[in-house]
Amino acid sequence: MRFRSRQEAGQELAVRMLEWASSGDLTNVTVLALPRGGVPVGVEIARAMAVPLDVLVVARIGVPDSPEVGIGAIAGDDPPVFDRTALRLLDLAVDKLGPEVARARVEVHRRELVYRGGRPEPDVRGHSVVVVDDGLVTGLTARAALRHLRRGDPLRLTLAVPVCSARTAAALRDEADDVVALHQPEQVHSVAEWYSDFPPISDEEVRDALRELHPAR
Repeated sequence: MRFRSRQEAGQELAVRMLEWASSGDLTNVTVLALPRGGVPVGVEIARAMAVPLDVLVVARIGVPDSPEVGIGAIAGDDPPVFDRTALRLLDLAVDKLGPEVARARVEVHRRELVYRGGRPEPDVRGHSVVVVDDGLVTGLTARAALRHLRRGDPLRLTLAVPVCSARTAAALRDEADDVVALHQPEQVHSVAEWYSDFPPISDEEVRDALRELHPAR
């Protein structure tokens, strides 16, 4: 089963999130999308729930000489999160990945400046936070995001995605109070295979979404 678009996936996920919101006492709900792909999904959820949308930038850490192969992720100035199994299989030592980590950290700060200008990251203390992406394969970026937000002492931390493997969803329940995934197949080889239309998202589209749905923009 495929979604026609990220927008359709967001609309379907929004129905589930409205049910989720009605089941508990939630305070100051904020939707944080992982850009770029999570933003169109997050827009639909924020609209349906009538809550603000913001972004949380997470950058992948790639294999030396093969940056398209992700072995880790980083958010803010936090320590990096690595796929330890991948490191073992590739015979890579964390202490040899300093240049890759540094490049990812620079990218995080660059994209934060592009999306927020000088506006600080949202204060999540005492808030119910919904972290949204368009789908997960390994779950590394989501794990980095959830750990980063947990340090901010949110009231409740929820991960919401249209699709991720059952194994990834189970693993991320150690990081989030709730994991909401519409589809949990045995394996997800790529997020794109779950969408009929899966275009790249531009920085301008991200900024437009924030201007519409963030009160400070």
